Amino acid sequence: MPFIERQNQRIYYEETGSGPALLLGHSFFCSGKMWRYQVPELARSHRVVNLDYRGHGRSSPLREDFDLYDLVDDSLALLDHLGIVQAIWAGLSVGGMTAMRAALVSPERVRAVILLDTDADAERSWVKMKSRPMGAGTRLVGLRPFLPALVRGMFGRTTCRKNPKLVEEWKGRFAAADAESMRRFLEMLMRRDSVISRLGEIEVPSLVVVGSEDRSLPPRLSKRIDAGLPDSTLVEIPHAGHLCTLEQPEAVTAAMLEFLTRRVG
Repeated sequence: MPFIERQNQRIYYEETGSGPALLLGHSFFCSGKMWRYQVPELARSHRVVNLDYRGHGRSSPLREDFDLYDLVDDSLALLDHLGIVQAIWAGLSVGGMTAMRAALVSPERVRAVILLDTDADAERSWVKMKSRPMGAGTRLVGLRPFLPALVRGMFGRTTCRKNPKLVEEWKGRFAAADAESMRRFLEMLMRRDSVISRLGEIEVPSLVVVGSEDRSLPPRLSKRIDAGLPDSTLVEIPHAGHLCTLEQPEAVTAAMLEFLTRRVG
């Protein structure tokens, strides 16, 4: 299986298609599998690189602290490994946070950004307080007691009502995650910095996508990102929650392809 090694971490990735490079970054508690509906279509015109962030999917578990800029460096190391000088960075949630920071610290490596269901700010105090029991609890009782709340945050009301099979599939994936890795990843997210005041520095073409029913990072956060970016288009996906790529895959794929065709080329 394809891996790169960095900072005692094995980072798993998959590469599909040919053309301009498109790097995909996923959400907390997920893996590159959350792009499963988009990859076949995107790979018709792009060289799609789909990685599992450290602690997720087939990448190695987390046993050391890190920050979002380590995820940027992991991604850049992967691009270097593949001989890719510049890529379009597409990311959902944590993936979007990583893409924005990549555009700020290594702008020469970023051709465009696609930011899905994400946030440019530091974590809010009330969210930090709400997350403390999960962080502490996973050490004592594991992840299962927190799965109902996690599912509510990941999936919109429409999906929970109309597609319970999808919800149950991913609930099982969440339950199988490494608890210590998720605890460390959560702590990293709680410590993240704000890049709100620097969005104007990201001058590349940008697409901001958000599910209308996202309860974790609601549309107002994506609208704030769109307003701060100099060259941005906002698309709101009806009937989708946080994991819009899975909940409304056709609408998300169409928005991405239109942006890539008309704005990036």
